[in-house]
Amino acid sequence: MNQLRDHAARDVPAAASVPPGPTVPSAATNGGPATLPPASVRTTVRIPIDVGSGEPVPAQAVTFSGLVDPHEHIAVRLGPDNPVPLVRLHSECLTGDVFGSARCDCGPQLREALRHIGEVGGVLVYLRQEGRGIGLYNKLDAYLLQERGMDTFEANRALGLGEDLRDYAVAAQMLRALGHSEVDLLTNNPDKRSQLTGYGVAVRRTVRTGVFANPHNTAYLMAKVVQTSHSLRLEEKSA
Repeated sequence: MNQLRDHAARDVPAAASVPPGPTVPSAATNGGPATLPPASVRTTVRIPIDVGSGEPVPAQAVTFSGLVDPHEHIAVRLGPDNPVPLVRLHSECLTGDVFGSARCDCGPQLREALRHIGEVGGVLVYLRQEGRGIGLYNKLDAYLLQERGMDTFEANRALGLGEDLRDYAVAAQMLRALGHSEVDLLTNNPDKRSQLTGYGVAVRRTVRTGVFANPHNTAYLMAKVVQTSHSLRLEEKSA
């Protein structure tokens, strides 16, 4: 494996600087949730969003003050009022969300989340954590290593970066600023539930996302199942 890694890493630039992560307080000494400073709503702006249903649906984009990292994260509120909102924590993916890259399942997951949340009521928390926190240039360098035989997690390690640098402290702050202390969580990633709970936001239930497999992302999806225990059933395939 080391020989494969050394060969694959040839001609790949040194890793770009990683975007700064949050400054997060330590977990409570009694084993309870970490205590985060409160965030507050900065602005709320009405925007119509195309969720694929024909007519744009009304939504609100919400910005925040007092978050524990310097990035411009936003929340998008859609659908009817719901005392326990459906929530999707979606990390930014320029290639998938904007350009429709088939190398991942991020774009289809984003569109699915907007539709589902719009039906039942809830919040899409859009987090500026490109490439599982390593940044855009590093993600593209990792793609190059994947083309040479590594999986997505091996590629990060070969660049000297963590497999997944995402932290959901800001998501917990944002949800609490919106008045939500309990949510239904739309995800296949057990780490999201674990972190939200650790930051004091209760998760009533987890709703699995669809499986958006194609010939270009099957190895990527399998790596998520094997390496980070995502609850993807790859024998299923969303329409």
